[in-house]
Amino acid sequence: MDLDAELDRARDLDVSELADAIESIGFECTRCGACCKGYEGDDGPEPHTATVFPDEVRALQEAGPEPMEWRDVARPMPYGLAEGDDGPEGETFEWALQTSACGDCRFYEEDDDGQGACQVHEDRPLICETYPFSVALGGTSQPMGEAVDEEGVVRAHECEGLGRDISREDAEELARALKERAVRELREARGVTEAYEPVETGPGEVVVHDSEGAKRPDGTRVQ
Repeated sequence: MDLDAELDRARDLDVSELADAIESIGFECTRCGACCKGYEGDDGPEPHTATVFPDEVRALQEAGPEPMEWRDVARPMPYGLAEGDDGPEGETFEWALQTSACGDCRFYEEDDDGQGACQVHEDRPLICETYPFSVALGGTSQPMGEAVDEEGVVRAHECEGLGRDISREDAEELARALKERAVRELREARGVTEAYEPVETGPGEVVVHDSEGAKRPDGTRVQ
């Protein structure tokens, strides 16, 4: 895959055309919380998994009333890791939002009536801001399974809010965030490729390669 070519395609995305596609598909968030929760997979319960960029982790560290540790915000993306005697081990190439003991996003909370809310909504990562949509370019992520609807390069993923009326203003705001996410994902992928140097991991040791280099699960650099 030519990441530079895909990045150029992402930069050339027309926000108005993306908004047209979003309007055509339709969407309104119902605050059901499904995109923030763990779910039942083929092999049992699966934790919530959402990609987060390194700078988004740092923003979330400062989003609460008290600064948080890197581990409080993000965890190594589990895909590609092996399960060893001492736990997950190996190399992975993304960060995922941290989860609670039940597998939900650690920033998701429900009130007594079961109404869900993000506790860091203003600082939420782009993947959360743009769900349930993605852009079908090589090198961009397709969250939570296969698309259930599509219009042009816009893909829609499973969500009970799909098919509902959306205002032009909201569609354009979502389209701008969707374009930004596509560009950021491809810049990150290119950065990972450029910064990557293999690291030999021992039992129970995990290394995350992001665009800033190799890091331990606590966010510190591997020397």
